[in-house]
Amino acid sequence: MHVEEGRRQGLVYDYRLIDTANGPPARFDALLSRLEREGYTGVNVTYPFKRAAVPYLHELSRNAEALGSVNTIVMRDGRRLGHNTDYWGFAESFRHGLPDVPRSAVLLLGAGGAGAAVAHALLDAGTGCLMILDPDAGAAERLAVSLLARYGAGRAVVAQAVEAARDADGIVNASPVGMAKLPGTPIPPELVEPRHWVADVVYFPLETPLLAIARAKGCATLPGSGMAIFQAVRAFELFAGRPADAKAMRATFERFDEARGAT
Repeated sequence: MHVEEGRRQGLVYDYRLIDTANGPPARFDALLSRLEREGYTGVNVTYPFKRAAVPYLHELSRNAEALGSVNTIVMRDGRRLGHNTDYWGFAESFRHGLPDVPRSAVLLLGAGGAGAAVAHALLDAGTGCLMILDPDAGAAERLAVSLLARYGAGRAVVAQAVEAARDADGIVNASPVGMAKLPGTPIPPELVEPRHWVADVVYFPLETPLLAIARAKGCATLPGSGMAIFQAVRAFELFAGRPADAKAMRATFERFDEARGAT
């Protein structure tokens, strides 16, 4: 998406994978320093570095500071500026894809960097009470406390078990479960009911096991592609310093997904 949009705008624009599959660097700032020396003007940060990156930045945007995580770092004039475009990415995807769903109570699976962005977006979109479930109970508690401080009493609680889905209008997976490298579902299939709407932030694969189960039961669903596209739109604008064409970037994503599916 980045490279094609840069080419469409006549820019010399390169976007590369910095692979940390063999384990995180001993010091995240050492990696950032190396990339600065190599001439990078910015990086996108994904799981599991969205919170880990924060201590090594000089400044945070308002969104990134509120969420305590970053997914976009702009490096200019010797300074590292952290942004969170995941928030806007999910908010736009939700607004377009599930505009009229009930949201008195929503179960959020995952309290990490993506979970924080999704949590703020859901509450800003009118969710009455957000129930947060994470294998790390401390992470869920910290996120709930920060949300209560911003949105007021009763707007967020820590869910005690996956059975909280029975009290929810919708279920959102903001955990890495369902990724190609971490297959499975973050919640037992029998807890997904036809009355639920279900959203996932995972986009490789685009059809996660959770979404496949939800669709088979007739649930309204929202794939991770929307968040992936809209966060990239905002990140491109931060990197390039000029507006991006969201429709063109979506078309690029869809062409890539079609080609990958054919392969």
